[in-house]
Amino acid sequence: MPVSYSISLPDPKLARGSAPSVSFTANGAEAFAEQLQAALRDPAWFDRWRQLQADPDEVDPSLGITDPAATVTGKQHDLHIDLLATTSLPGELFKQRMQALAGSHWQMRDVR
Repeated sequence: MPVSYSISLPDPKLARGSAPSVSFTANGAEAFAEQLQAALRDPAWFDRWRQLQADPDEVDPSLGITDPAATVTGKQHDLHIDLLATTSLPGELFKQRMQALAGSHWQMRDVR
């Protein structure tokens, strides 16, 4: 059953992970939403992330599950961006992808 995650990016220009190939590069709400949606839907994002690991062949394949039906919307509010992601991915995987995309510069506001 899909879960909706309400995410805030308090300072979007800082919402960058440590590895550029799997990090946000967006500057606006719609672009952040598109990039998060791609990370949830597209196996190519996981493949890039896996190649960054010390032993890519030993990465648990279950970390690479995707949700082709995932949706993400974004809204700009003054200086911060709010994202609403709806996905059937497990919460731990969602958080792992957000960490890779935004580093520590994001906040989980609500889960429904």
